[in-house]
Amino acid sequence: MTTAQAPVIDATHDPALQSWVESANDPATDFPIQNLPFGRFRREDDADWRIGVAIGDQVLDLRAAKLIASNDMNRLMRLLPESRRSVRQAIVEGLRAGSPQQATFKAALHAQSKVEMGLPCEIGDYTDFYTSIHHATTIGKQLRPDNPLLPNYKWVPIGYHGRASSIMPSGGRFHRPNGQTRAADQERPSFGPSRRLDYELELAMFIARPNAVGEPIPMASAEDHVFGVALFNDWSARDIQAWEYQPLGPFLSKNFASTLSPWVVTLDALAPFRVPFSRPAGDPEPLPYLDAPANRAYGAVSIELEVWLQTAAMRKAGHAGDRISQSNTRDAYWTMAQLVAHHTVNGCNLRAGDLFGSGTLSGPLPEQGGSLMELSAGGKRPLQLSNGETRTYLEDGDAVILRGFCQRPGLRRIGLGECRAEVLPARPVN
Repeated sequence: MTTAQAPVIDATHDPALQSWVESANDPATDFPIQNLPFGRFRREDDADWRIGVAIGDQVLDLRAAKLIASNDMNRLMRLLPESRRSVRQAIVEGLRAGSPQQATFKAALHAQSKVEMGLPCEIGDYTDFYTSIHHATTIGKQLRPDNPLLPNYKWVPIGYHGRASSIMPSGGRFHRPNGQTRAADQERPSFGPSRRLDYELELAMFIARPNAVGEPIPMASAEDHVFGVALFNDWSARDIQAWEYQPLGPFLSKNFASTLSPWVVTLDALAPFRVPFSRPAGDPEPLPYLDAPANRAYGAVSIELEVWLQTAAMRKAGHAGDRISQSNTRDAYWTMAQLVAHHTVNGCNLRAGDLFGSGTLSGPLPEQGGSLMELSAGGKRPLQLSNGETRTYLEDGDAVILRGFCQRPGLRRIGLGECRAEVLPARPVN
């Protein structure tokens, strides 16, 4: 049986490592040489997507730098972990200060501001989980005050199948969804634009290596099937959701739009920021198929998360927006390995490029809610913004920006970039 290895920390993580790309040495950059997240981009004259890595304010074209033979990201993701680390080491060798490959690599650089970023890969399937016990409890108190956390939550990773076709890259805009809703004091439902549009602060996890139908992936090798993570916003129409979700769960309240940041930070880059996984005292231990010594020792990861809200009035005034919440992925109740193991324990086959959403990642404090439904107590407690505006749910013209980064004393800070989108008015339905 495969035994999980500890995260590999090597010379590519050396905090003293510098790049000849000067912007990568800025302490404030999300993309120092220790990070090197993968994404797909194209120049104005390109018809097809190219694979690149972010370095400072630049993007390195991996094929032009002669590091890969194909611009098929899903194919690259299927590489064995050892091969992926070899690619990382080759990129670092070419970008490090004093590299003899500087001239070759420099010719393959493009300013990020001059290229179009797309989705990081072709996404086949999308599963959204519910990994934050703090989010589940807070929402449960609003819906079921006497029984906020359902009895299965602490035993099984809860998830549902989402809609991959409406996942869009960061920087886009989408229309407020229409749908059926029913107010508590009404006998009949009504139809129209959602009045309780919300964001959800999530992390996307990308599957790397596939498994065959009928072959579960055990905990010991689960992370071999994970390529990396990105920021993810699963927009939600709470009023449509409340009317439709019983008995089969979310449908039109979730499938109209999701926004994904363009850069996938690999598990290799995250290795120095892994932390032990444990359950609160008194909670049940995971069932054996969801437990492993390696998962207990370093199954969690510490990523600081932020949500920023920029209203239309703020944008007009040149205001960058307000940070309205902060949380950390280490507070999730389930780990990446557990999600992979559970998803496949029944024989379900995963494919390279499949996306797992973490579900809303909220912290234990009220101000750490990962959605407006939490921060505004279901619309009962308006959120006060710095320019005098208030919000219970999102209004047309609002932009939501998700940010994430890892930091630890003695290490270079690495970031996930940003995940941004703006709400447009609903389209009329004839």
